[in-house]
Amino acid sequence: MDTENPSAPTRAQSRIPGKNHPRGHPHSGVVHDNARHTTRFTVIGNHLAQHPELSGLAIGLGVHIQSLPAGAPVDIKTLTARFPEGATRIAAALRELEAHGYLRRTRERVPDGRIVTRTVSCNQPGHRGTQSEHRGTAANTPRLPTRRPGLDKRPPPKLLPAVPRPAYPSPTLLQTATDLLAGLRRQDPRLLLSTTDAEHLAPGVAAWLERDLTPTAVRQALTTDLPPEDLRRPAALLAHRLAAQLPPPPPFRSPTPLTTTAVRHPLRNCDSCDRAFRGPEPGLCRACTPAGRFPGTLNGCEVEAAG
Repeated sequence: MDTENPSAPTRAQSRIPGKNHPRGHPHSGVVHDNARHTTRFTVIGNHLAQHPELSGLAIGLGVHIQSLPAGAPVDIKTLTARFPEGATRIAAALRELEAHGYLRRTRERVPDGRIVTRTVSCNQPGHRGTQSEHRGTAANTPRLPTRRPGLDKRPPPKLLPAVPRPAYPSPTLLQTATDLLAGLRRQDPRLLLSTTDAEHLAPGVAAWLERDLTPTAVRQALTTDLPPEDLRRPAALLAHRLAAQLPPPPPFRSPTPLTTTAVRHPLRNCDSCDRAFRGPEPGLCRACTPAGRFPGTLNGCEVEAAG
């Protein structure tokens, strides 16, 4: 007889559902019902779809932007018209994608002189290729995006251009200039200035007001013919206009001398001789007035200067 094998199972093991069955389903969680795409699909990396820091809106916008063809508009206005979220939330989501390297937005000047925003979508953060193909990573090993180098080392802000100074900067004049600058946002919402910007520009506006210009004329000079695109530094634009378009001082006008006209008193009758004379009050005429009452007279007669 053959030797008995003690390790042989006494009976055949049954399949354990969910473990070794080829078509088993998990007891909980998501169940995928997938079909293979052959047309109209986009490969999205799990590092974006399963990003641990991005918001759901940012992930959705990132997937939508990567699925668009080259040249499609992805500005805030277009995305607001496409999705139910407002412009504020969409702008915040775009900033998230930009901070994590999925978007690069730069401002460029086109040949016709306009300044436009160029948006580059990156399906693999940290890679700056133009036509490279990237394979999707495995679902169980998501790859964290690489932070753009130098993101935290931003250059210091540029100083505002110098503005003219008034000859006599009185507090009232400077306050009027500050109030004028604070009201520019009512003319154009893009001219919203900070307190620091208003303090820098107020002497320039005061110099204009000092040259016999009304606040309405100064406001019109600062808000007329503004560029149609967004203003990145409205304070710099206003500082340039205050310096470049400063009007000349008003022409000098000599003060008008005060002209005194002789007072013509009414006619009156002398109380002594009944002669007519002109005087401020009734009484005696010059002839009947005692000597010394009027300079240049003596006993009522005119005295000529000797010599």
